[in-house]
Amino acid sequence: MRIGMTLAYSGGFGEAVERLRDLERAGLDIVHVAESYSFDAVSQLGYIAARTDRLLIASGILQIYTRTPSLTAMTAAGLDYVSDGRFSLGIGASGPQVVEGFHGVVYDAPLARTREVVDICRQVWRREPLIHQGEHYPIPLPAGRGTGLGKPLKLINRPVRERIPVIIAAIGPKNVELTAEIAEGWLPAFFHPGRAQDVWSSSLAAGTARRDPALGPLDVHASAPLAIGDHLDDLIDLQRPELALYIGGMGGRGRNFYNDLASRYGYENEAREIQDLYLSGKRREAESAVPEDLLRALSLIGTRSHVRERLEVYRSAGVSTINVRPVAPDPRHQLDDVAALRELLG
Repeated sequence: MRIGMTLAYSGGFGEAVERLRDLERAGLDIVHVAESYSFDAVSQLGYIAARTDRLLIASGILQIYTRTPSLTAMTAAGLDYVSDGRFSLGIGASGPQVVEGFHGVVYDAPLARTREVVDICRQVWRREPLIHQGEHYPIPLPAGRGTGLGKPLKLINRPVRERIPVIIAAIGPKNVELTAEIAEGWLPAFFHPGRAQDVWSSSLAAGTARRDPALGPLDVHASAPLAIGDHLDDLIDLQRPELALYIGGMGGRGRNFYNDLASRYGYENEAREIQDLYLSGKRREAESAVPEDLLRALSLIGTRSHVRERLEVYRSAGVSTINVRPVAPDPRHQLDDVAALRELLG
């Protein structure tokens, strides 16, 4: 099992990257850089590639609507080039709040668009003249659209790899099925290892049945806060604001994918209460309504023996990359926790 992390730079980006070098030595394998509606991930990934030696880097995630598929492919090839083959392309559909609300782009056909984006990226990386007659991305533009001067082109540079790993962020049944079919990796949100089988097994099985064996086994990335030691129960509550935000406020009623996921985990009443509270402006109350057993199921916080047991639960659920967020208040303790996790994993 690999150890991953999403870059956090609340104390400053330069400081966070310097810390990555220490984490790399402690056993960190891969770092994801999120984008959402903050600074772009690409510029940061390029800087990290220059400042690290072994660490794998990944976008976590680039949403598919605001870059053309060809630009996404070029960007991935460029990041793979400057990192000497250490880049993985993390993509996802995001949600209508961000896509329509921040970018002003229609949120439609996320499954079909994702499939076409991956197909186009791989064609670009193989340096084939780009011809893609898709419903959403016809390339070159057909007669009657544009000037008529477009022609199939191939990438000028030769990529470091013609198959850059693709990681898809997905939690809906059909999107998870698509991911299991076409992607090298899967990034689910709030992965509950004890209930993942109930929620996703049929989708994973259906997608795997159509999977190209050349893709290899699906690399499952699960995220969890990390702290190893005695008397750390109070750190469990640090997840409450994030879970309340996503379950309660990341989308309207009937269009909140994270609320749907909590319901599918068996927390339907709690998910409804969290959303009601959050959308009515009662954020603290929404945070308090997050069930404690859900917080514990999503974490690696506790004694060394407890964390070892939890790792086996994650491993049994198919997790191959554990993306941790060290939450101990002391930075030295955080570094020691990553090193201890590396030791526990062997």
